[in-house]
Amino acid sequence: MAQTPNARRKSLFRPCIDLHNGEVKQIVGGTLNEDDPSHLKTNFVASHPSSYFAGLYKRHGLEGGHVIKLGPGNDQAAKDALAAWPGHLQVGGGISSDNAAEWITAGASKVIVTSYLFPDATFSLERLKAVSSVVGKDRLVVDVSCRRRGDKWFVAMNKWQTITDMEVEKGSLDLLSDYCSEFLIHAADVEGLCQGIDEELVTKLGEWVTIPTTYAGGAKSISDLALVDQLSNGKVDLTYGSSLDIFGGTLVNFDDLVKYNNGTRE
Repeated sequence: MAQTPNARRKSLFRPCIDLHNGEVKQIVGGTLNEDDPSHLKTNFVASHPSSYFAGLYKRHGLEGGHVIKLGPGNDQAAKDALAAWPGHLQVGGGISSDNAAEWITAGASKVIVTSYLFPDATFSLERLKAVSSVVGKDRLVVDVSCRRRGDKWFVAMNKWQTITDMEVEKGSLDLLSDYCSEFLIHAADVEGLCQGIDEELVTKLGEWVTIPTTYAGGAKSISDLALVDQLSNGKVDLTYGSSLDIFGGTLVNFDDLVKYNNGTRE
């Protein structure tokens, strides 16, 4: 039976490929500090190249996935992933108005930007306008990576180590959405811990966002998809990392997520 135009959408699983030193990895987000690499906690290092995971997502038709370059040395691995499924994966990490168009040419469906928007940890509307004008609003995703401070969240940059002056709330998200077509929300405080999502943040995002949004951080069970759907009223999608079996996890089965998407796809 066809759905009515006003039918409520369902939160879906969105895949990811996190790259560190040219390899597909799952790390504890808050430990990524290039000034002191000894603190890095790695949950998983893949034996397969990035193109393998891109091909896997292609075979199952998993749209909206993101490739994140965590630091230098990841450009080729990112390009390999994009080449495996041109026009269907987003790419982020070191994106600026200077190189954004190159990544679209390399096969990215959209580019994801964070740190470039915050010179000296201060939000620059001029930079947002600049990168948006280069690739177009429809090709731009803003990664609102955030960390909690008290009862609020603030955008975190520099691989989640530096807190910026932008609070994550309806006003700031409305401003950003004037120049981008999608949000990627990394909850850095729970990223890679497999101890559950930030339910309060997901609830708030459901109230605040007006454009497609994917949340990442702490997902540990397939039931988290239904939870995110409930908390956000279907406005927020969910990505899984360290808990997922294809990334060495034991808590969530990739095939189950594919079935979930196929059962709720509009």
